[in-house]
Formats: sequence, structure tokens, C-alpha cells
Amino acid sequence: MRIDGEWYRCADGVIRRIIRGEVEAIGGRPVECLFLLDTGADFTLLNKATLDALRTDHLPPMDRVEGVSGIASSVVVEAVIWLFHDGPDRVAFSGRYAAVTEARALDMSVLGRDVTHFFALIVDERANVVCLLNSGTGIRSPRPDFAARSW
Repeated sequence: MRIDGEWYRCADGVIRRIIRGEVEAIGGRPVECLFLLDTGADFTLLNKATLDALRTDHLPPMDRVEGVSGIASSVVVEAVIWLFHDGPDRVAFSGRYAAVTEARALDMSVLGRDVTHFFALIVDERANVVCLLNSGTGIRSPRPDFAARSW
């Protein structure tokens, strides 16, 4: 399985690697989402715009979310992240995801290692390649609250 990303010019003029996908709250509708492909992020983190678009209830906040820009308040949402592979096919990652509650905390959602560890990552700016690769032997998670499925 191959999930292609792209190099994307952000509002600040910096070109960053992203993966396009959708996020769907339990019982909700899918919301388009740009995910920054962050090879150093421990977990996936949804930005405030995505949280608002999901229009879903949320669970109590995580202990705290901390990154380069400091500490941000957050909540937890149960959702499915859909990433498209090999054409119209898609793979789902369902679980609990942190979401920041302040717009200034995060410009775009971040795809972290809780999802990317299923793949080999290729990030090659000179060759204009951003992609996630999986040998097709199946996607299994060690986390009991997290499931990955391919369609």
C-alpha cells in the first residue's frame, strides 16, 4: 500500500510535507484535513479548526500537550482518520486523538507516530516525493483502543 503526500506551501510561505485525509467523528460526517507529516511527533494531534468542524463531544483533556511552541490545552476525541492509498482505496485509523482547543496553538493537524509507525516514510524533497509505504502484510496496532482497517 502506498499513501502519497505532497509538498505544500503554508500560509507563512514555508513548504512543508503533508498528507491529505479525512477525519470522521463517531456517527459524524468526514471532514477534509491536511496533516503535517511530522516524523518527530509522538502522536497525532488535531488542530482547533478540525475539532470545531467535527462537531462532536469530547473526552476530558490529556495530561498536557507540549511541543515547540509550548504547552497547549487539549481534549480527546474518538474519531476515524481516513487516508487514501493507491487511487480511490482508503485505510482507516480509529482511536482516540488529542485535539488542541486554541486556534493559535496549531495551524494544521499533525500525523504522528501512532499512525505513521505502520509505514516506511519517504520524505525526499529533491525528488519531490512524500509517501507512506506498507508491504501489505496487514496493519496491526499494539494499542487496544486503536484499530486500523483497509478498504
